[in-house]
Amino acid sequence: MIALVHALPLLMFAALALLLFSGLPVAIALAGVGLGFFALGAGLGLVHPADLSLIHLRIWGNLAADEDLIYPAVPALLFMGAALEQSGIAHELLAALSRASRRVPGHLPIAVTLLGVLLAPTAGLVGASVTTLALIALPSLLDQGYGRPYATGVVAAAGTLGIVFPPAILLFFMAQALGVQVPVLFMGMVVPALLLLALQLACHVAVGLRPGAPGRTVPPADEAESWPRLLLALGRSGVLPLLLLGVVFGSIIAGLATPLESGALGAVGALGVAALHGTFSRRFLREVLVRTTVVTGMVFFVVIGATVFSFVFVLLGGPGLVTGGLEGLRLGPWGVLLATMGIVLVLGFFIDWIEILLIFFPILVPLLMRQDFGAWLGAPWRIPAWIGVLLTLNLQSSFITPPFGFSLFFVKGAAPEGVSMGDVYRGIVPFVLVQLVVIALVLAFPLLATWLPDHVLRTPQVLLPNFTGD
Repeated sequence: MIALVHALPLLMFAALALLLFSGLPVAIALAGVGLGFFALGAGLGLVHPADLSLIHLRIWGNLAADEDLIYPAVPALLFMGAALEQSGIAHELLAALSRASRRVPGHLPIAVTLLGVLLAPTAGLVGASVTTLALIALPSLLDQGYGRPYATGVVAAAGTLGIVFPPAILLFFMAQALGVQVPVLFMGMVVPALLLLALQLACHVAVGLRPGAPGRTVPPADEAESWPRLLLALGRSGVLPLLLLGVVFGSIIAGLATPLESGALGAVGALGVAALHGTFSRRFLREVLVRTTVVTGMVFFVVIGATVFSFVFVLLGGPGLVTGGLEGLRLGPWGVLLATMGIVLVLGFFIDWIEILLIFFPILVPLLMRQDFGAWLGAPWRIPAWIGVLLTLNLQSSFITPPFGFSLFFVKGAAPEGVSMGDVYRGIVPFVLVQLVVIALVLAFPLLATWLPDHVLRTPQVLLPNFTGD
């Protein structure tokens, strides 16, 4: 009986895994497991039945304590992403980028990768962004003669690339989970994200330089196509979204707007982009509103379910069990960091980032923040930014790592007939290696994540608002 009592928090995760594999919606699984184990705990005398009345206060407290206005910004950010996606700029942008770079080896994979970055606001949910890019780009890659493994690898890697580029919605939630201000994580991610992009582009050029590769042959220019028309297409479908991202990103970094205000600005700007692209209509607005409402409802339903789950987990003594187990191993700061990253990597195989941030980060982050990396980083206040960048890259890697990276399954689901899961697994391997190289570089050279916040924000204590330097 004593062993069962101590094992209840771990059994919660086992039950959650079973329900998730059954196909039950994540939010329902989270809330159901939480309430079920609360009833079991009450029957064993571990919790008082009256504690159930505190759950709604916990939910309201989590939302009301959002001083940085992250949660209110979610609908606006999702609206911006949905508007850009529904505007039709993705198809035009892919074609324009491919034509503009047609003399560069590997021009089409390069265009697909850049498209994944420029459409970062649509990457609020990994499955949606990967599926969208697969439907747009994968047939073109296959038609141009790229092998099935490489083509699927390009799409899977590019589809998840947008989730680490500011102002991707993941970074807002990550900043809140770590207790740092949003501009800090935005600036910390700039150099690692650009490094990741550069290495992926280098891979595409290297593949395009091989004898007989599709990227070595310069496609003939369309006689009806002129550079003015091409520049117009690039301006409408590329420059305008890029300017929009710059306004949202810059307003937060400069302290001119809160995440809520910048999200609202982005939402209005996305409607302007659609109008200039010629796709704004009543039907367009209806589809954007419906998509935003559905995804927003799903996000907040997950927030509520995760709060119920974590509330019961805390009541049953789960955080003490996990942190006590890790501390009891005496791994030291680096061991705890690597163990945490391993846990997050495995979790990313099965569930989306929002559930990981809401359920597991409240348990793991306090333990990480107690580790002493001050000597390695040069100043204690740089620790949250460095850890935030590492965990963000780690989460992104988990989505494309075989055999369970679930972005791979989205690519397979959207792929034409004849593409096998084996093709997807083989094609993603080089890009997983690129991810690991970038993570290793950030581990070895923390300045990649901390130099820009230090020099642009010029207020390093903002990285840890409660840090006193004592």
